[in-house]
Amino acid sequence: MASLTPKNSTNGEWCKTRIVILGGGFGGVSTAAHLERLFRRRPDVEIVLVSRDNFIVLTPLLFEVCSGTLDARHCTLPIRAYLRTTRFVEATVHDIDLDRKVVRLSDGKDRSELSYDQLVLAMGARTNRGMIPGSEHAFTFKTVADALLLRNHIIERFERADAERDPDRKRRQLTFVIIGGGLVGVELFGELTAFADQIAPLYQSVDRNEVRFVLLQGGDRLMPEIDPRLADYGTEVLRQRTGADIRTGAKVRAIEPGAVHLPDETIEAQTIVLAAGVATEPVVAALPIQKDRRGRVTVDGTMRCPSRPDVWAIGDCATIPSPSGDPYPTLAQHAMREARVLARNIFDVLDGRPPRPFVYTTLGMMGSLGHNKGFGQLIKVRVRGRLAWFVRRTYYLLQMPGWARRLRIVIDWTFALLFRPDIVKIGLDSEAVAVLREQSQTGEDSTAVIPEVDRRKQDERPSEAIGNDNQARSPVNDPASSAQQ
Repeated sequence: MASLTPKNSTNGEWCKTRIVILGGGFGGVSTAAHLERLFRRRPDVEIVLVSRDNFIVLTPLLFEVCSGTLDARHCTLPIRAYLRTTRFVEATVHDIDLDRKVVRLSDGKDRSELSYDQLVLAMGARTNRGMIPGSEHAFTFKTVADALLLRNHIIERFERADAERDPDRKRRQLTFVIIGGGLVGVELFGELTAFADQIAPLYQSVDRNEVRFVLLQGGDRLMPEIDPRLADYGTEVLRQRTGADIRTGAKVRAIEPGAVHLPDETIEAQTIVLAAGVATEPVVAALPIQKDRRGRVTVDGTMRCPSRPDVWAIGDCATIPSPSGDPYPTLAQHAMREARVLARNIFDVLDGRPPRPFVYTTLGMMGSLGHNKGFGQLIKVRVRGRLAWFVRRTYYLLQMPGWARRLRIVIDWTFALLFRPDIVKIGLDSEAVAVLREQSQTGEDSTAVIPEVDRRKQDERPSEAIGNDNQARSPVNDPASSAQQ
């Protein structure tokens, strides 16, 4: 990976002012887009966006990717297609040296340094695995890969349950536990119960009444971030689903492969999803600047770091105070509007003008419950049922840039309304890995070597995420497997 340090002005070559944005979510990409427009007549300014992925994900649509309603590609957009003059770098941020004003990057093999004059932190957050012991044994739901792995795993559970004759093992295969009753956990719960309703008739030996979905919320109600009346509506709708077991005040003590431990009960399940809380990216958490108790960067109302005037923060990795002093919620609608103000503030600062504070009133919140039902609050108007479901879909459709992508989403949605979802799993292994696995299961001796890319892919996969079409039951996933063997 070549050095990305700007040219040295001491050699007589022109050195541009460089604005570096770390993070390829809607907050970071929107910031870059606004900066492009503001600096379109400023050839002395260079905008660089760094992200480990070369695409944006419209995360509210990931639930439908998991159920197969939406093609995985259709909830994403290539960053290069969204931006015009911004220089895009696909790399992982290794660390940041604030004193030298340098970002160290890695592309998997080589490392390089990228200097900056103004730095924007828009790296989002990741699932908090430090809250519950054993969280490494649970699925997460933050990325497209998470959605595909979980989909494969769920279909695999139905396949195995269809052939299972032992009632205890079958019960474990058909028990799905979601930890976290916030908006993400509730939407995932609703989508998966609807998915199970649709695919269960395809399995002759699986009765839909045997499929159990457990939602565990540590607080006293689901979705504490939304209006209580809408939360009660969503809870009532989900309680009516076949096999739904919704518990509030259920604090999880620990997770282990195939089991969730509560204070007075252990729930055996082959599918455990962690959707409870987020944590700051380690690179941001390690920075020697002021942060809140959750590790998010504390900035002033202009989104500028008080101790480092050349550092700005936005989105999930920042605590941005509102005029009342309370921090703004970490929602996508806020991040996109923060991006507009942040870009203007950087433009003003480079022109010698003071930055302006970010002031915004939440438009509302929306959620899906599956089966064409939803809920939402639009400013002061509460909507529910099919109308809320339609409004939510329309809103997120219009948030996806580009009419080509929008048309593909509409086509997917139309087919989902007319036909039953398929149960095709997405194979994630190469042929070499599949052959080696078959040989190990049949006892054949093999001296073949797993290609490095596949070995790295396997190492990065969570131990519980074994459920694609080439994988057999693992003792890590199924405590009963050793007995079967």
